[in-house]
This record gives sequence, C-alpha cells and structure tokens, in this order.
Amino acid sequence: MNIIKDISNSQISFIRVLWCDNANIIRAKAVCVDSVNDQEVAVGISRGQQGVPVMYDGVVAGCGLDPVGEITLKGDMSTLTPIPYAPGHARVMGDMFIEDKVWENCPRGFLKRMITKLQKEGLEVKAAFENEFYLLKQKGNNNHKNIINGLSVEPSDFTPFSSSFSMDLNHNIIMDIVEALIVQNITVEQYYPESGPGQHEITVGYTDALGAASNQIVFRETVKAIASKHNLRGSFLPKIFPDKAANGCHLHLSLWKDDKNILHDPECKYGLSETGKQFIAGILYHLPALMAITTPIPRSYRRIRPQMWSGAYQVWGLNNREAAIRVIREDDGKVRHFELKTVDASANPYLALG
Repeated sequence: MNIIKDISNSQISFIRVLWCDNANIIRAKAVCVDSVNDQEVAVGISRGQQGVPVMYDGVVAGCGLDPVGEITLKGDMSTLTPIPYAPGHARVMGDMFIEDKVWENCPRGFLKRMITKLQKEGLEVKAAFENEFYLLKQKGNNNHKNIINGLSVEPSDFTPFSSSFSMDLNHNIIMDIVEALIVQNITVEQYYPESGPGQHEITVGYTDALGAASNQIVFRETVKAIASKHNLRGSFLPKIFPDKAANGCHLHLSLWKDDKNILHDPECKYGLSETGKQFIAGILYHLPALMAITTPIPRSYRRIRPQMWSGAYQVWGLNNREAAIRVIREDDGKVRHFELKTVDASANPYLALG
C-alpha cells in the first residue's frame, strides 16, 4: 500500500513529524504532502535541539550538545493519523537518526531499547497514562487566580469532586475532547470532574508500552488544542494553585508473558505473583532516582506530599492511594495492574515509561 499516495488523494495537505524533547515540549515540523515522493517522511533538526530548555531558545551549557550536527527525524508511518482539530494536517511520531542509526539521545529510541531488553526476559509491559488537567480562563480577581506564562488565570468553574453540575457546565468541551481522542484511535474509558475547581480526569485504555507513550503525546496535544478552541487553557502542570488539588499523571502498568497477564497468582500472598513482586520491588528500590525523570520539575514536589494521595511514601500497598505504588486488587480478588503515582505530565512519556 502506498501510504503517501493515499494521503495525497485525501484532504491532507501537511504531515507533522512530532518529537518530544528532554524539556517535555512537544515539537513538530510539517511537511507538505506534495513534496513527499516515497513512503518516508523525514525532516532535519539540529543536534542541539535536545539540549534546549523550556524558558529560552538556546542550548543549555554543559549538556554535551551543541548546534553543530544534524539529526534526521523520520516519521513512523504506522502512527500516521489525521488530526481532527486541525483539518488538512496529519501527524506521525518521529524517531531520531544519525548516519542511518537511531540516535542515542532519541527518547522514543530509548523506550524501544527498554522494550527490547524486557522482551529478552520473555516479558512485555502494557500501560496507560491517567491524566488530570485543569481548564483555566484568563483574568479574575479572586483568591484562586494564578500566573501561568505571564497570564492571570483562574479555574473555569468552582465545582467539587465528581460534580454532575460540572459535567453539565463542561459538557461541550469534554465531548469535543473525547470525540477527538476516539477519532485518533484512543479508547476512552471514564470521565469525571476531579477534586480541584475546573479540574478533570479522562482515563484511556491500556496498550503496548510504545503505543501508551505515543497516546500520552496525543492526549496532551488534543486537550490543549480543544481547550483553546473554547477560549480556555488546558494545563497539566503538577501544581497550579497552592491550596487546591494537583495534577497527577499516574502510570498504570501490567506485566505480560506469552500474551498472558502474569501479575496475579492465587497461591501467592496478597494474590500478587512473585514476578510481579520482584518487578515492583525494583521500581521501589530505584524510585528516588527514577523520579528525576517521572517528576522532573519543582512543581512536581509541591504535589507529592503526605495526605495528598500522590504517592509521598516509598512503599507499595493494596488499593492504598498514599503509597507510591498502588496495587489494584479488583472485586474478584485478582491483581491485573498496578499504579505508579509518582508521575506527572511534566515528564517526557517515552523517558518516564522507559
């Protein structure tokens, strides 16, 4: 099948090649379909691009990267998806190459290497990111206002946890987000207003590790774009209002072997298999170091505090929302997945999951 020809015959004019950099900024270059002659979509970016921070357009001193050298960003055509909120544009996830080899500093390449290492152990991880986000409006003269990117903002509403009235107030924007996610082949499972004013949570279905990380990119892009169309700002910052609920991005994980979920073992204590216990023990042991990647900014640690249900303790527990790892035992007594709570959306999903 000639993918490019099929796209050329559609209403797509540009293909965006996306990458998520080390500062967790989702970036893209768009290629006009008419200029693509084969099955591959590729663009060039500076080698120093992975050393550019959030706050300014320059390479961080001492990062080992510089403006000398070119990286080829090749689109993974299996991820080609029309963008419903940007008519005429489609998207592919990009992999970074140098001299026809995956660049060692490619976040997506890093996750692929970790998937391969796990496969050598005969194992596979399936995952889903569980996002909380705020819908914010500009200006306001009450105690809940805050400054984001120089703008004074406040919550879009002031309703409590799981308020059905909040569902009514936000029906149009949430339905637009959900419909856009579904069109982009993301399975939506649940929605509810979260604890903070103007805060929401939409949960999506699990998939393979690489797909889960890419879904997280799509999720963030979609929420922000749809919110903007409704004259709102969608924010995933881990802590926006000092006295209000924070935004987590809990990572749900399950462990598979030979196409079978192997986390549950009725013969083991707590119903958690020995392999599952060992896997969780490894995460807990390395958790302080892992959090440099999964919770990478100062606001991350304004969220992770006791009595905030954010995983402030380096422990695991059955259905314990204060533990860093919540092992979820379902109504039938089985353990099918667990939740790593010390993750937020300021993390690059490919690095965090890898």
